[in-house]
Amino acid sequence: MSSEYAKQLGAKLRAIRTQQGLSLHGVEEKSQGRWKAVVVGSYERGDRAVTVQRLAELADFYGVPVQELLPGTTPGGAAEPPPKLVLDLERLATVPAEKAGPLQRYAATIQSQRGDYNGKVLSIRQDDLRTLAVIYDQSPSVLTEQLISWGVLDADARRAVAHEDN
Repeated sequence: MSSEYAKQLGAKLRAIRTQQGLSLHGVEEKSQGRWKAVVVGSYERGDRAVTVQRLAELADFYGVPVQELLPGTTPGGAAEPPPKLVLDLERLATVPAEKAGPLQRYAATIQSQRGDYNGKVLSIRQDDLRTLAVIYDQSPSVLTEQLISWGVLDADARRAVAHEDN
């Protein structure tokens, strides 16, 4: 394993661990000693090669798919990310409630959870769009076109949905 790849893999491992609120010693405690802090730390620094078997076991321990731990495979890092899905909240407020009520309630819930009340825009995830599509009983691509026609989503959102369909 190249030194650069090991460092990228280590960075992914560290990111997953910290997202879960675990210190290196926390990993050791939670795993009841199966994962030693010094070993996990050496994987994260790229100082020690991790076997495929151990990587799979670590992914299982963290509860993530193995591919989440692997660095991007495209040259120069990850591929261009899909465009963000950004709701125009000011425009959403002008759409009649009988059409946009579910979206308005969903956006208000996200704002409340995030403590984000700027009132102008709100970024949402692909998963949010899929959830909204179920609520509206439409496919994500059909709902995206509807939201673009309302002026709530930018036309770039089509690329995000097309990226998701690939």
